[in-house]
Amino acid sequence: MAPPNSRPGPSNLVTRILSALVLIPVVAAAIWLGRPWFDALVILFAGLMAWEWARIAGRRRNPDDPTPAARLPVSDWAMPGLVLAALAVSILLVERAPRPLPIDLPVWLLVLCGALVALIVAWPAHRRRAVWFPLGLLYVAIPSLALLRLRDDPVTGLGIETLAWILALVIATDTGAYIAGRSIGGPKLAPRISPNKTWAGLLGGVAAAALAGFLAAWWLDGPSVWNLMILSGLLAVIEQAGDLVESAFKRRFGMKDSSHIIPGHGGVLDRVDGLLTVSVAVALLDYFGKGSVLSWL
Repeated sequence: MAPPNSRPGPSNLVTRILSALVLIPVVAAAIWLGRPWFDALVILFAGLMAWEWARIAGRRRNPDDPTPAARLPVSDWAMPGLVLAALAVSILLVERAPRPLPIDLPVWLLVLCGALVALIVAWPAHRRRAVWFPLGLLYVAIPSLALLRLRDDPVTGLGIETLAWILALVIATDTGAYIAGRSIGGPKLAPRISPNKTWAGLLGGVAAAALAGFLAAWWLDGPSVWNLMILSGLLAVIEQAGDLVESAFKRRFGMKDSSHIIPGHGGVLDRVDGLLTVSVAVALLDYFGKGSVLSWL
């Protein structure tokens, strides 16, 4: 995500708004329509994230060339391809599975085999750095599968509501962190990873997420208001942690943005890093709670 204290210029801000106005209705429509449209959207975004990850991990440090090569070596294309193949086959395997998290043995074996193949294919070109490729496959594939199962909730049928709450929570967290970080400033949260993030920004994100939880509880008229507010605030911390993980990965390879696919926003990874961690956390809660968290909270 963009650092809380970043100051986009007027033209860039307009571009960011226009991109959001295009993306939000597309995502909302896909969530509402469900299979196969939401599956296709997740697979598309997963492929783009895998390409961005491979593009960064495959970069060789060169002070005279601050950007990665536009074209990936043939070996590096294996990771995006493996992610797409793993997700496509996994959808077929778990289409009728009764569990909200894809923990079925064939799915896990498929993902782990894909990670192993990614390591083997990347090893000749990258040697010890090849480990970043299977890590990237797991980083992309597991949250993507979690999102698919959250939408197709076979237990409570609250997939649309759950994803709407998650997206509102993530957007609220980023917005609250941005506003609080810029207006308050103060001590840095993790200066070696993301110099612009502050503790004030984190608290602002938590407060905004709690507000999103309050509105979601009021809208759904089911979950306990206080419980959903507290859970939303805790998930805001996980969302910001996901942001920091992706920032640490990019900093490791000297990158600022994962790509420039989304005008004004950077790459797909830059936009959904917090969503990835939140989706896994909520999917785990759904699994251990035997149904959507919104049904038993």
